Amino acid sequence: MLIIHQIFGLETEQGIGVYNITPQINHFLKSSLIQQGQVLIFSRHTTTALAINEHEERLLKDIKKYLRKLAPESDKYLHNDLHLRPDIPADEPMNAHSHLMAMTLSTSEVIPIVDGKLALGTYQSVLFFELDGPRQRTVSCQIFGN
Repeated sequence: MLIIHQIFGLETEQGIGVYNITPQINHFLKSSLIQQGQVLIFSRHTTTALAINEHEERLLKDIKKYLRKLAPESDKYLHNDLHLRPDIPADEPMNAHSHLMAMTLSTSEVIPIVDGKLALGTYQSVLFFELDGPRQRTVSCQIFGN
């Protein structure tokens, strides 16, 4: 069994953003020459997440609205009392809501590889969720198989 790893960089925009990273994963998979196995996608940040869902403009707007209802930025959060936290950088944002949104999603996804392709359904895409942008982000992708 072969195991290979790559890290994808992603520059995100302001606020909540949803990015389809399926093309990057497909490109890496194609270069790997692996035909049967699995791919593990892992978000390397505490205010980002991953999900497999439909990448459709109106649905993405609904998802953003839903996440904002779950953890409104305007609510009071203890994590945002920056003056009470030790060793905080000067540019630390008040982002407790972003951490809470990330916890409702997932930090990883595992997708089967069948005949050299991701075994996603017709409308499925791998979505990366930025919950505290704009930022420079990275996603870990590990492919293993034969």
